[in-house]
Parts: sequence; C-alpha cells; structure tokens
Amino acid sequence: MDSEKAAFVRSGFMALLHHLPAETTALWGKMNAQQMVEHVTGFFLVSIDKLHFPLVTPEEHLPKFKEFLLSDKSFRENTKAPVLPEEPFPVREQNLHDAIHQLDKTIKAFFDYFSADPEKTTRHPVFGWLNFDEWILLHYKHVAHHARQFGLLPREERLP
Repeated sequence: MDSEKAAFVRSGFMALLHHLPAETTALWGKMNAQQMVEHVTGFFLVSIDKLHFPLVTPEEHLPKFKEFLLSDKSFRENTKAPVLPEEPFPVREQNLHDAIHQLDKTIKAFFDYFSADPEKTTRHPVFGWLNFDEWILLHYKHVAHHARQFGLLPREERLP
C-alpha cells in the first residue's frame, strides 16, 4: 500500500475541504462545492459495497483501465464517470459543512471496512473488482482531481 496516498485519502483531502468556502466556483465542470463533496461520498460508498452501479467496461478493456489505475497519471479535467447523468445530482445535505461531515464518516467507514481484510474486493463500475490497495490508488486520483477542480491544489501538482 502507498502510505502517503492513503494518508491523503484518509485525512489530507479532508483538511483541504475545511478551507473550501461553499460559494467556491469550480475551475471546470458543473458541480458546486457541496455537490462535489457529496459526489466523493458516493464514490466511497461504492468502494464499501453500499452503492452499486453496473459494470460498464467490457471485460477485455479492464486491463487497460487497471494500467491507468496503477500509473501516476491523473484524471483529465472534465472527466465524467460514464454511470452518472450529465447534470449533477441535487444536494442531499443541509449545507457544505454537513456534507463534509458525512464524507469524513464515510472515509472512516472505508478504512474500517477493509481493515480486517485488505484483500476483500468490491466492484467499481469502470475499473472492475478492486482490493484495498487499488481503491486507495483510485480514491487518491479521484480526490486529488476534485481538489484541483476547486482550487485546493494546483492544477497539475503531484501529491507526495
């Protein structure tokens, strides 16, 4: 496991979110700050088998997606998950603060979920079956992407 990426997933991203004003406009994309936080929460729910989407990647293409996952490449700006609608979902929480609190709880649930069995796998709709280490890499890419989207990180900075 990449402990630096795991640390950023566990706490570094959350630390950045605590400096995110609710009215911040994204540098790209359609989501507002709260929609982004709730979107990330949903992504963590997928990883702990609480939210399900069908697998959309043909089996023969999964190795190519795994290769991207294992690389140092970042998601491109405006990358959209193929299982999500064109327009962002409406917000669920009362405000950004509540959404951040819910995300924090969900990230903790992710680490708890895999703590007993890091080889346990859950299915991502694009990347297929992933274990804890693979989810860490994907969560890292995902949260860094959204941190850049809202100006919390420089647009192309590589994290430790």
